[in-house]
Amino acid sequence: MNPRLAEATSPYLRSHAGNPVAWFPWGAEAFDEARRRDVPVMVSIGYSTCHWCHVMARESFEDAQTAADLDAGFVSIKVDREEHPEVDAAYMAAAAAFTRNLGWPLTVFVTPEGRPFYAGTYFPPQPRAGMPSFRQVLAAVREAWTERREQIDGTADAIVAALADVRAGAISDDAPASAAPSRDELIAAARALAGQEDPRYGGFGDPNVAAPKFPVATALRFLQAPLVRDAAPEASAVADRALAAMAGSPLRDDIEGGFFRYATRPDWTVPHYERMLTDNAQLLDVARDAGADEVARGVAGFLIDVLQQPGGGFGAAQDSESWIEGVRSEGGYYRLDADARSRLQPPAVDGKVVTGWNGLAIGALARAGSRYGEPRWIEAARWAAEAVLQTNVAADGRLVRASLDEIPSRAAATTADYGQLASGLAALAAATGEPAYARRARELVDACAPDGARIGVPGGGDPVLASQGVGAPDAASDGDEPSGVAAIADAAEALWLLGAGDRYRALAERLLASHGGAALVQPLAHGALLRAAASLQTAPRQLVVVTADTGAPLAAAARRLPADVVAVVTPEQVAAWVDAGFSLFAEKGMRGDAPTAYDCHDFACRLPVTDPAELTA
Repeated sequence: MNPRLAEATSPYLRSHAGNPVAWFPWGAEAFDEARRRDVPVMVSIGYSTCHWCHVMARESFEDAQTAADLDAGFVSIKVDREEHPEVDAAYMAAAAAFTRNLGWPLTVFVTPEGRPFYAGTYFPPQPRAGMPSFRQVLAAVREAWTERREQIDGTADAIVAALADVRAGAISDDAPASAAPSRDELIAAARALAGQEDPRYGGFGDPNVAAPKFPVATALRFLQAPLVRDAAPEASAVADRALAAMAGSPLRDDIEGGFFRYATRPDWTVPHYERMLTDNAQLLDVARDAGADEVARGVAGFLIDVLQQPGGGFGAAQDSESWIEGVRSEGGYYRLDADARSRLQPPAVDGKVVTGWNGLAIGALARAGSRYGEPRWIEAARWAAEAVLQTNVAADGRLVRASLDEIPSRAAATTADYGQLASGLAALAAATGEPAYARRARELVDACAPDGARIGVPGGGDPVLASQGVGAPDAASDGDEPSGVAAIADAAEALWLLGAGDRYRALAERLLASHGGAALVQPLAHGALLRAAASLQTAPRQLVVVTADTGAPLAAAARRLPADVVAVVTPEQVAAWVDAGFSLFAEKGMRGDAPTAYDCHDFACRLPVTDPAELTA
């Protein structure tokens, strides 16, 4: 058993601890060893619910002869991409120079100085379909290392220079623009995005092309923005149709709730059966906004009953594979009925608690719990928030990327982690009436934007990559989750809506102005950022109910209304909000002893009401 991996805070690394390969975790120690031995480094990147990662592990990394080849000629590093997203992004960008078929497992060969010189994805144990075997690749790389070192150095220098050029271009593009995307530009982008709809099966893509088909929840959330619903309802309908198509297809597990990662066919059939926290947290928001109550309840149940860990945090994903009659089966468990499932051990859950992804779930459950009157959901969100705020924090107060079994990882958090957690805490503050969560959200945003302008992760990025000059390209696009830019902008808007001050709106506007141009050109890749921009184009509606009884009919009526903020607070909580510096709650109290609602539009409030019928009218 490899103690370096057995003690890791990643289930993926722990699963490789029994391999005959002398793995190192990501860190300076591995590169020091490669320099001492003067051998190249083989970096293998994957994650615990990745099917083809499991396959390559069984075929190659558990094979004694392959392990002997690796140990003799390389230093081998195993990386969990979910724990080290910056490492994954940097090496994925480098791999694009060698293959178009990017994905995981990702196999990258680098010099002891950390410069990539060759990369690929899955390699089989035997040559097939024009693909060399993994051992053939190892032999070729080893031969090139010993016989053609100058060629390797030249390739590595060119790759590192190209990555630096990309980063430099991203920095120059980050210069302040004139304004955030306008209302007309956003409506045009929504219609352009709707134009990419698969007219036959829903979602995005060509119905005649056999390619993986993803939910792209970030894009669906943009199409559901109130601005789009009002000004381009035909575009907004694309999101509702996509959800309905996915919910009625094999992509959704209608027994345990939750959606699978993607479908391999345009009609949403033959799913890739892993179930991710990121997808399902965001699809809970999509279902809530679409009025798909049954779907929303199923997703919430999956998050709480399957992914939530004993310590309170939400695990990263549930595996696609399980044991059925002594054989590993990809998706077999999910194809069974409820009775047959009950007799089997379910697929394993990656219990790694990722900071930002938990923020997505905290926010979604807080909003849905408030809308549907489900205090259990809100309490699940609160439990997760307390777990993350207690465990996923380093000794210096900075966030860490993840934890496992309440043990924090050494990997630093990303900007997206800060923004996604801050957004989730802001939503939880409104749902519970507790300003402490909003104060912590404000601290997280301030830590990433201390000057109120440019943003960055506190303490800088990955120290090993930084020392090697192999940083990741700017990740301003939204793929399966909001980028750091979009997440910080969203969190800043949420704080502004709660009355934290106009400087938070100004921060959001600066971020959206800097990155809005690229988002308007490629709306499918920037859904979260465009939704944040759309939110700034409509006057917000804020509902505050002050009541000693948070279950009062007036409070229930307020929670069912469409609004940017719905906060039900006690008189004592009102005082705490005001003391914490959130002006939305100033001068709000009960009229006599009756629960009282304040219906505010852009911080200007109507006369307070005490009658639920008057509020809903």
